[in-house]
Amino acid sequence: MADAVAAVVRRRTPVDPERLQTLFLWALRRGLVPDLRFEASPMLATRVLGLGFPHPVGLAAGIDKDAVAVRGLLRLGCASLEVGTMTLRPQSGNPRPRVFRLDEDLAAINRFGFNSRGLDAGLERLAGRAREDGIVGINLGVNSDASDRVGDYARAVAAAAPWGDYLVVNVSSPNTSGLRDLQGSDFIDDLLARVVAARNGAERRPPLLLKIAPDLSRDEVGVLVGSALRHGVDGMIIGNTTVTRPDGLASRHAGEQGGLSGAPLFELSTRVLAWARLAAGGSLPLVGAGGVRDAETAWAKIRAGADLVQLYTGQVFAGVGLFRSIHDGLVERVTGAGLDHVSEAVGMDAAMYAEDAA
Repeated sequence: MADAVAAVVRRRTPVDPERLQTLFLWALRRGLVPDLRFEASPMLATRVLGLGFPHPVGLAAGIDKDAVAVRGLLRLGCASLEVGTMTLRPQSGNPRPRVFRLDEDLAAINRFGFNSRGLDAGLERLAGRAREDGIVGINLGVNSDASDRVGDYARAVAAAAPWGDYLVVNVSSPNTSGLRDLQGSDFIDDLLARVVAARNGAERRPPLLLKIAPDLSRDEVGVLVGSALRHGVDGMIIGNTTVTRPDGLASRHAGEQGGLSGAPLFELSTRVLAWARLAAGGSLPLVGAGGVRDAETAWAKIRAGADLVQLYTGQVFAGVGLFRSIHDGLVERVTGAGLDHVSEAVGMDAAMYAEDAA
């Protein structure tokens, strides 16, 4: 049964990809996908954000928006899972269809629009989980009709602080009108001051990360890094989906509106990651996301400056065994580079990737 479910999720099909994702989560909740956890190599064990990760590769936000299949997803062998994006109040998101597979490009376009059952419902499920299952972060957004977006982010951080191993302030989705404006210099200091104060005022104070877009200039990235350092943000995730469309996309869905993820995002997102690494001077933990689909792309993210790596679309195309495959490939690359530990490779080629992320 597990093989059949995985095959359906991976295969090229006219079925709505959102329905396939729902099927996958259903199978995970019922234990129909095998336990693929493995003992990670000590040379990949990574301590970042005050947390101990068995290896650097985690599952990004987006697949489990409402924390309905946390245990099942952690059994895939990922080092961590990020649930969400969750909004304070329930909202349906954008009309369907709102996600499109670009099979020829190993990519996807989505315009979900923060569909969420609401933060309270998600936190109730997380409150009952066994923390020994693994590291779980909570990705937080705001409702499309919010009148006080900065205040809603602060309220969400305060509410989620007891239940997330880390929290993410997501201001980089392209599918909520005006959201990315919060990344601008006119807003970012107020936003970060408010959310850090909300986290610091909580009884439990998990690490707080800022997730930014890959569609930023080098100067804009520098402003965001500077603000994050000033306000005591614990790390950054780089980056979200892109509204750009690289040349050469072959799928008939390439013109759909929304954020592009998957292989075509790799070059752009890795360049922005390297910019952030150089701007921070190694003083701010970074999570590299965008286009990771195998050990080679994960290794490139690390060399460009990522302390941790996340993937989502790559797992859709490669299947449930991807985390073990990347783990084994990273061990080979660390050893082949003559290093004792993966942390020694973090940022070693940031200057190169900052100019050309090929």
